[in-house]
Amino acid sequence: MEFSFARTSDLDELFALYRAAIGHMDARGIFQWDEIYPSRDVLRADLLQGELQVGCMEGRILVAFTLSEECDKEYALGNWRFPNERHCVLHRLCVHPDAQGRGVARETMLYIEQSLLRRGYQVLRLDAFSLNPTALRLYESLGYERAGEVHFRKGLFYFYEKKLQEALDPASGGNTDGTL
Repeated sequence: MEFSFARTSDLDELFALYRAAIGHMDARGIFQWDEIYPSRDVLRADLLQGELQVGCMEGRILVAFTLSEECDKEYALGNWRFPNERHCVLHRLCVHPDAQGRGVARETMLYIEQSLLRRGYQVLRLDAFSLNPTALRLYESLGYERAGEVHFRKGLFYFYEKKLQEALDPASGGNTDGTL
């Protein structure tokens, strides 16, 4: 998978990706997102701020996410274990339904962690919908720990946090060079 910052020309495909994911989640009884959020305007703002990134394979966007130091004011309610470490917040991680179950989200999270380390961040924070078992399993399997909970418009969300570490390169037993 190749990761890059989203371009303005990607906006239609990105919006379609989120709509497809919403339909897929709705069919599974996970009513996390809807026609209100995430909106085209939210995605456009992320893109224009240089925070929206995509993962592509064979010329197709399979995953999108936003990384920002900005977060909702409710994040002040979190029981953060690393309050003094430089942190970044993951928003709106979305994998196209056609690519789900193939390790795309895990690969993306590992890419995010390593890219943040290279940029000098020590901690990644996020919130996850309490009724999205797939997302919860993913984050917990990657070592994210709950740091509280909050009620947003769609219900209960859990805060998660992880202290970032260099990934080990299994072939050499040492640290990776940051590429995935």
